[in-house]
Amino acid sequence: MRNGRVVISGCSGGGKSTLLAELKARGYPVVEEPGRRIIAEETARGGSALPWVDLAAFLRRAIDMALSDHAAVAAAAQEGWVFFDRGLVDAASALEALTGDPVLRPLCTAHRYHPRMFMAPPWPEIHVTEPDRRHGFDAAVAEHERLLRTYPALGYEVLPLPKLATPARADIVLSSLAGSASAPAVVGAPAVLASSRPTAASGKPPGRSAGAEPP
Repeated sequence: MRNGRVVISGCSGGGKSTLLAELKARGYPVVEEPGRRIIAEETARGGSALPWVDLAAFLRRAIDMALSDHAAVAAAAQEGWVFFDRGLVDAASALEALTGDPVLRPLCTAHRYHPRMFMAPPWPEIHVTEPDRRHGFDAAVAEHERLLRTYPALGYEVLPLPKLATPARADIVLSSLAGSASAPAVVGAPAVLASSRPTAASGKPPGRSAGAEPP
């Protein structure tokens, strides 16, 4: 069975949201990061499962949502690429690091993504603190370092995303996946540029989407 669920993870504030928006604009299904949806829901109803109020409750909700997301795209992921802004590994590893509960390996062994994933590195020039991302750059870097250890330990091949303009990053993601051994056969998929060399704008930080990555 093919698995077209592709995770884009890494440092908070590293340009993931803009990359996912670019991939969506090219016609690919995108799954929004669970944390952003949870923060919106909890804030709307006055709940406490927020990372700055009850982090453990927030992470448990993120795990539940990631499991639902994983199941919801099963059919689409057999036919083509589905891109995830973070996912189960991120939430489970954070909860295990926080509480010591051994949730990571059992959950992430049973619910796999495509074996090749993409990691956004720390990018201080574009990192900002926002209402739904209150932690600072040092905490974002620590999270990135934990994920750099976690994904390979679970058997994933980690491809770092270069600090290029967003379209060039999207080209690199798609061309890397096109050459992977388990690439889904997609009829009518959007074209992928063969070159991943920077354009004239590649040295500039990517523009930010309407919402940046949550914690």
